Amino acid sequence: MIEPGDGDAPADLQLTSAEWSMWQAFRNGSTCDLHIGDPARDDPHGRYLWGPERRIRARVLALLLLDGPPAQPGRVSALKVTGAYITDILDVAGGAIKPYVELRDCRFEGEVVLPEAHFTTVRLVNCALPRLEAARLTTEGDLHLPRCVVLSGVRLTDAHIGTDLLLSQAVVHKDRQGRSIVADGLTVTQDLQAEMLESYGELSLRGATIGGSLSLRGSRLSNPFGRRALNAPQLTVERTLHLTAAGLANSPFASGATPPFGTVHTPAYGTVTTPPRGTRMQRFECEGGMRLDDGRFGDAVDLEHARFVMESDQELSLRRIQTPELRFLGERPQRGRVIVSGARVVNLVDRSASWPGAGGLQMAGFTYETLIPRGHFPLAARLQWVAAATPEYAPEPYEMLATALRSSGEDADARVVLLAKQRRRRETLPVAGKAWGYLQDWTVAYGYRPGRATLWMAILWALGTVFFTSSPPPPLKADEAPPWNPYLYVLDLLVPVIDLNQRGAWNPRGGAQWVAAVLVIAGWILATTVAAGASRLLRRQ
Repeated sequence: MIEPGDGDAPADLQLTSAEWSMWQAFRNGSTCDLHIGDPARDDPHGRYLWGPERRIRARVLALLLLDGPPAQPGRVSALKVTGAYITDILDVAGGAIKPYVELRDCRFEGEVVLPEAHFTTVRLVNCALPRLEAARLTTEGDLHLPRCVVLSGVRLTDAHIGTDLLLSQAVVHKDRQGRSIVADGLTVTQDLQAEMLESYGELSLRGATIGGSLSLRGSRLSNPFGRRALNAPQLTVERTLHLTAAGLANSPFASGATPPFGTVHTPAYGTVTTPPRGTRMQRFECEGGMRLDDGRFGDAVDLEHARFVMESDQELSLRRIQTPELRFLGERPQRGRVIVSGARVVNLVDRSASWPGAGGLQMAGFTYETLIPRGHFPLAARLQWVAAATPEYAPEPYEMLATALRSSGEDADARVVLLAKQRRRRETLPVAGKAWGYLQDWTVAYGYRPGRATLWMAILWALGTVFFTSSPPPPLKADEAPPWNPYLYVLDLLVPVIDLNQRGAWNPRGGAQWVAAVLVIAGWILATTVAAGASRLLRRQ
């Protein structure tokens, strides 16, 4: 125990030279730098062993954090260590740590155990860790883990981060349960930046809440043999979820501690390599399924340039998400399924080449208000998009598309969509229903092209007039019959509602009787289909 006002370490600690330097730097608030000046040998992810001159016992580190000596007069104590090898397990579970903590380029022999600890700010920059256990961790400020390499997973379940959580360029391998980062119930008050992160295993963010944006720009999530690479149902992001590409030359990292040195790869502890010469962009890539069901996103979900590599039984699931804007602009998945069933979107920004084909898309109950196509997306391709999502007939996707087109002022395209809906429905009907459907389609296109009815009326009127001019029927009552007029007589047969006092005055016989019957039936069919079409237009379906 350190006595009040006593700045010396207990004698029984028997501090090494590296530990004594750290002790004095802690009291001064300065940095204890144990680098030797050779970049290759100072690399914590490299193959070189570090000698005793760089070793610091975890118990000494914990003593400084939990019950450290007072600061030098006029200084603020802080734990700043660079290039150290931390031996044993660093365990400060449940502790209240007041000093600022920053460990850079350090190598940890054992896992770092921080469950239920309370920190101000913690920064582990470019460190090599076997594992980070930090369930229910609380920080008043940031938690930074940029460019760290973690060999057996990170646990941040129910952690509360007071400002930002930074995981950019980190490499995290899976634990025994196949999960790389477990952060279910995580709360981050501001942004979670995990740009160019490499995750090997399942990244779990179930029920997490992010007060700002969640950025996975340029990240690579790989879990090909598991069910999902990203499992984040009920995720809440107050601003935008970025699953997009990252520019390597000017990548927008939040902290000056993480310049874009390149992606991290880990043969042993890992080696840092620069991107290939000329590389300008690294796309977001997800190898395995992704689940964002029931998520709430305040500004947008952005999938521009994203690439999804899935097996046939894996899904990119966006079920029931709510967001003002969905930017579906990634690369078309070759396998697996994209599911947006029940999602509610205001603006759908998409590209024709981004959506999967038949059998790879489900969108029952998917609602959107405005379509904003990026590039060439003709109506025929949009209808194929709907057909791909409905292997079995469902009216809602067609009606949703027609509503969006009509709200954009494209009434003609909306009618084409609704006509396609009727034709698709026709295939589900019995033989009699199909026959009636084909008849409606050929005559007036189910009422969506009422001009056809006028054309058919004109043709039948002309043919009927020619026939009855050459074969006038005898009057039913000779003394009461009006003057014979084949034009009015045929028109009276064709129009079922208006009575021109012609049809009941004449008595066609033989073949003329059959011609009259055909004209009457044709008139009723045309009138019925036109009335049905007018009813649909009035209901704005």
